[in-house]
Amino acid sequence: MHQLTYGDIEAATERIAGRIRPVTLVPVDPGAVPTYRDPLDDREPEPCEVWLALEYMQHTGSFKARGAQNFIQAHRDAGTLPDAGVTIASGGNAGLACAWAAQQQGITATVFLPTTAPPVKVAKLRGYGADVRLVGAEYAEALAACADFAAESGALASHAYDHPLIAAGAGTLLEEIHRQIPGLDTVVVAVGGGGLFTGVATAARHHGIRTVAVEPENCRALNAAIEAGHLVDVTVDSIAADSLGARRTSQMALHAARQDGVHSVLVTDTEIVRARQTLWDDRKVVVEHGTAAALAALTSPAGQLPDRDLPPRPAAPSHGYRPGNGEKVAVVLCGANTDPADLVHRPGEH
Repeated sequence: MHQLTYGDIEAATERIAGRIRPVTLVPVDPGAVPTYRDPLDDREPEPCEVWLALEYMQHTGSFKARGAQNFIQAHRDAGTLPDAGVTIASGGNAGLACAWAAQQQGITATVFLPTTAPPVKVAKLRGYGADVRLVGAEYAEALAACADFAAESGALASHAYDHPLIAAGAGTLLEEIHRQIPGLDTVVVAVGGGGLFTGVATAARHHGIRTVAVEPENCRALNAAIEAGHLVDVTVDSIAADSLGARRTSQMALHAARQDGVHSVLVTDTEIVRARQTLWDDRKVVVEHGTAAALAALTSPAGQLPDRDLPPRPAAPSHGYRPGNGEKVAVVLCGANTDPADLVHRPGEH
């Protein structure tokens, strides 16, 4: 298994330059995120500085466009794109990104999704000209059908998260964030299968930035793998399962999680819903529940301050994350392919 390196991310950054939208960063109002106060710290209280990385404004509405563009462009450069095009199994966002990148390159994309995929994502996929095939109730079933199709047709098989070119493309996001926020201490990112986390954590470690990996309590493939010391299958039962619902994380993600400066935390579905609603109430931003999980880690009333100086180890899972005194934090809002109908509209809103 190829373990992602910072060199992979540097190559991806050069490869997709000018082909994706640079991320926009906006500050959170001072005091909106609680700061942990160490009783042994006698410094004057200083609020944390929190920024939102608006990656949901990326092509196709999520960070996945970075990895898909890097994957297809790398094969284009190597002359290894087959006539049958590319195929992928995806809960939605990775399929959208693959279909978009394929359209950009003038090749065919065949996308396999579970039948539980949100209709809004299916419609968008077809809008990009993809051949959409709905198979099974879970991602694993769609993945098996995709593998069979690739073997029969000769199509190039991509992956939603478990591929070094996909993860490296995702890691280019941290490179942009790092350039825009001097002295960044921490990046907070939601974790599903682990592609975004792997890329971001690999780049963050190179720059001396800690990574907080956030998962729903009942959808925690990475957290469970850290506890077990190896990859395990987990139950998928969360409101954010459509984007964070991987039953098993990748070996690359587990390797990245074992490095210094990475902290795995959990949040409840209630906190995810509250964070998503807060983004709508405060900024009129509509994101997926999986995206809101990252912000929920900071706004959770039970947020903890993990031991910052030690790598993750088997222990009771941390709940939420509290930035320290004066800490600079970037929260990745990674996708917005969602139906806003369940957001509460306040009186006077239109």
